[in-house]
Amino acid sequence: MPLTEPQKKVISSDARFRVLITGRRFGKTYLAINEIAKFSSQPNKKVWYVAPSYRQAKAICWGVLKEKMIEHKWVKTINHSDLTITLRNNSQITLRGSDNENSLRGVGLDFLVCDEFSDINKSVWYEVLRPTLSDTKGSAFFCGSPRGFGNWSYELFKQGETNNEWESFKYTTLEGEQVSAEEIEQAKQDLDLRTFQQEYEATFVNYSGMIYYNFSRDKNIVEKYKGNSLFLHIGLDFNVDPMCAVVTVIDKNVVTVIDEIQIYSSNTNEMCEEIKNRYKHQNIVIYPDPSARQRKTSAGGLTDLAILKNFGFDVRCKNTAPLVRDRINAVNSKLKNVAGKSTLFIVNTCKNVIKSIERQIYKEGTHIPDKDSGFDHMNDALGYLIEYNYPIRRNFVPTEQKRWS
Repeated sequence: MPLTEPQKKVISSDARFRVLITGRRFGKTYLAINEIAKFSSQPNKKVWYVAPSYRQAKAICWGVLKEKMIEHKWVKTINHSDLTITLRNNSQITLRGSDNENSLRGVGLDFLVCDEFSDINKSVWYEVLRPTLSDTKGSAFFCGSPRGFGNWSYELFKQGETNNEWESFKYTTLEGEQVSAEEIEQAKQDLDLRTFQQEYEATFVNYSGMIYYNFSRDKNIVEKYKGNSLFLHIGLDFNVDPMCAVVTVIDKNVVTVIDEIQIYSSNTNEMCEEIKNRYKHQNIVIYPDPSARQRKTSAGGLTDLAILKNFGFDVRCKNTAPLVRDRINAVNSKLKNVAGKSTLFIVNTCKNVIKSIERQIYKEGTHIPDKDSGFDHMNDALGYLIEYNYPIRRNFVPTEQKRWS
């Protein structure tokens, strides 16, 4: 497919280190794979693609990268277990996750891509990945969406203004030409202002103070729920101390929190029994932390997911946990969107939910939620439910069908 004008500017740069900050659906990963192909087309090069986690690297890049390499008939061997492709010219492309630092050490790289780099720990770049480029005088390409001014992505972006070896680029979703103006306008109706500015306008926003900054006692608290509560939707967080459930009703995209359950020194079996006892006649859907697929908080060897299903609940959770920021942004967008409309309400008897939303803050100078105060558990439970039903990361219909050139 032909490159857009912004993409052409990025790849035409001869800077050793390039930083690309964009809104959603700009084509960052597509551009990164094209750069990987360009560098690996030279013989005997060692090229890495690094994502925040190994699972993300595989999900985001592996299938498309293989397709491109096979299409060009460059492949010599493919190691699926190690996510490595060796080319006929003896260049090697490997995918890695920054969550396993030991797998990143002891190599010399000619080219490195750090995708969604704002979610990679700063120390991984400076202490682990940067040294891999020293002996080879290799280069790096960073791409991702912006985070707050306290995130190291802003620090790296500013390098392009002061360091001759660096060049930085910033483009909105609309400038990427992958998503129509109509689709972006719809996103504006779904999201709150700060989330829209960050995710679509590529704006560095200030992370400080309240995490759920859109919450208002006047707008988001109601005295009671007057509708039909035959169908309940429950978000569940598996911390043993306490284990928390947020009970909601969803009616025409309006979510109302009508009850809360908080049990100390507990396990999944006890929480399930409590839910069954409280709501004997309702149909129940549960949205747990996706770690339920592997996690065991009860004796007997069963995973939390298996226990929930054994109690007869309709269980809905993603294969992998959503990013923390996506859960937070999804909740903030329901509390109040760009137009000022609220579609998330809390009955005033849910004291712990209200207190948690009001009091959880970011760690000073970072975009990391504070978990030391104990206000995170109810918020996490609510976030799993909201993000599952109203995800920030939506599948867009592109402006035209794209294929590799």
